[in-house]
Amino acid sequence: MTVAVTDLAADRAAFAYNTRLRPVTASTVKVDIVIALLLRAQREHRALTATERALAERAIKYSDNAATTELWHRIGSGSGLAAVHKKLGLRHTRPGPGDYWGSTVTSATDRLRVLAALSPGRSPLGARNRKYLLSLMMNVTPTQAWGISAAAGRGDRVALKNGWLPREADGGRWTINSIGRVRGGGHDLLIAVLSSRNASMSDGVTTVQHVAELVAAALEGTSAQDG
Repeated sequence: MTVAVTDLAADRAAFAYNTRLRPVTASTVKVDIVIALLLRAQREHRALTATERALAERAIKYSDNAATTELWHRIGSGSGLAAVHKKLGLRHTRPGPGDYWGSTVTSATDRLRVLAALSPGRSPLGARNRKYLLSLMMNVTPTQAWGISAAAGRGDRVALKNGWLPREADGGRWTINSIGRVRGGGHDLLIAVLSSRNASMSDGVTTVQHVAELVAAALEGTSAQDG
């Protein structure tokens, strides 16, 4: 398990655990891939085509692997994604080989750097593109809305992308990841909870949700004390 969380509404509020762990992204890398697509469109001074929008929606809202593979090729596969990761300031992320985009190696802190690209500030994405991708993440299909949503309180807005993958390299055990943003009530949390070697998908989901809830609550308490 590795965790990173920060509160954009409180500069000093941040937490990270087991940051040396380098799990694979599973489907959380779909956020990176859509960012790469949007940046390419920006360079070409155009909006996404209808086909690109449909592929992006399927990749984020429904975690469609075929749509993601099509986008993977459109952005230049691993080398294209690596160039975007450099632009985003990622330090520990290495794109997966061939078409195995879900085997991209990462860190929890790098997942926060990806999420930060969807926030105002130094993001290379324009405001319209940031809003577009966040809207997709806010409207994932209900069966995939688990994970960091457990950290949300009443009235909070949640934008997330989850990943789940049984790995032969881990003896069939599951990688279960959840990344996203929780906003409301004076906080604006970016959260990444990544885990590997879970006995089952359900065990991993339960663990990730429990950790997200605990870390967010602890961070809220710290922010309140600092204030």
